[in-house]
Amino acid sequence: MKNENDDLENLLSKLSKEDYCYLTTSGRKSGLPREIEIWFGINGNSLYLLSGGGDESDWVKNLRANPNVAVRIAKHNFSGLARIVSEEKEETMARHILAGKYQGWKEGKSMSDWGRTALVVGISVKIKNQPVQKQKG
Repeated sequence: MKNENDDLENLLSKLSKEDYCYLTTSGRKSGLPREIEIWFGINGNSLYLLSGGGDESDWVKNLRANPNVAVRIAKHNFSGLARIVSEEKEETMARHILAGKYQGWKEGKSMSDWGRTALVVGISVKIKNQPVQKQKG
């Protein structure tokens, strides 16, 4: 019997081929929405991002202050709860997914500095609403 989680995982699996996602955090000082375009990887119902700037990236500072985020992939909107990934197995898996997707990394090959050292952020996502409708104009 299919459940909502299966539907989410199937949708995310299809969207995993997209080049970018759009992450919206709340500004830690202003509270205003801040959107960035960023590379992403997916495993199950989790989305993974790498911050080359580590903790110094504004988007990381923002999600540390408020982990509730919004994510848009193609025409689909999701809400999520972001966290810094600290568990070694999950961190390694996320690095492999992102370096493989964007840099052609394969097991047995050396990984780029970005793939090895960037801060790993995980986001547990859920479907926020229906696909975004294109605006006429």
